Amino acid sequence: MVASKAPILDVLSGDCLRSRLIDDLKELADRSAELSGDSVGVILGQWFHPLHYFPVFLSRLVSVAPTIEAQTFISRILWQELGQGDPAGAHEEIYIKTMTDAGFEPGVVACSPPLKSTADLVDGYARASADYLSGLGFLYGTEVADLAMVSSIGKLVAKCSGKQALPWVDIHIEQEPDHVETSSRTLISAFSAEAQARIVSSARDMWSLWVNFFTELKEQALQ
Repeated sequence: MVASKAPILDVLSGDCLRSRLIDDLKELADRSAELSGDSVGVILGQWFHPLHYFPVFLSRLVSVAPTIEAQTFISRILWQELGQGDPAGAHEEIYIKTMTDAGFEPGVVACSPPLKSTADLVDGYARASADYLSGLGFLYGTEVADLAMVSSIGKLVAKCSGKQALPWVDIHIEQEPDHVETSSRTLISAFSAEAQARIVSSARDMWSLWVNFFTELKEQALQ
């Protein structure tokens, strides 16, 4: 567990944009009965893009991290994302197999062109990964919302396909608590007030991009 809690974590945990994102996810999951298989496929195809880019984001963030400690923490998350030494266990591979086993076409899951909000989201991760403080905001902001996002999509897939065993959801239930703790450790360092403000601003930018992402998905899937 994290030995001491940095004030910045309190600021981030109570942010209204984070709360809005979680509320939007709950609404999407609650409306699962309204979604057809094609609509769920749209959601899965868009989710693939940030999922595919996330290991690249982590790799780039490691390269700009200024300390061994930060590099170690970020690399741990990257190692888990990429299967802990087994490429077949990488999250992207588990995602594709889980969704194709649930009846969705591979071309829909992994080859759908990105919507505007999806492209904006991936571009945001790319920009943030070039700067350590911005990258920390994106990293922590992602990890504290990721399980809620994955769980919501899992509910949609289970409702649509009837499959309750979803390995992609299970791997997040297993690993996400460690991801949250590990990303929190990157924020325990003594940051200046200016640095803390940049991290918080970056996390808020990330949550805003995710809100836009799910807003456009709801417009596409529920039209």
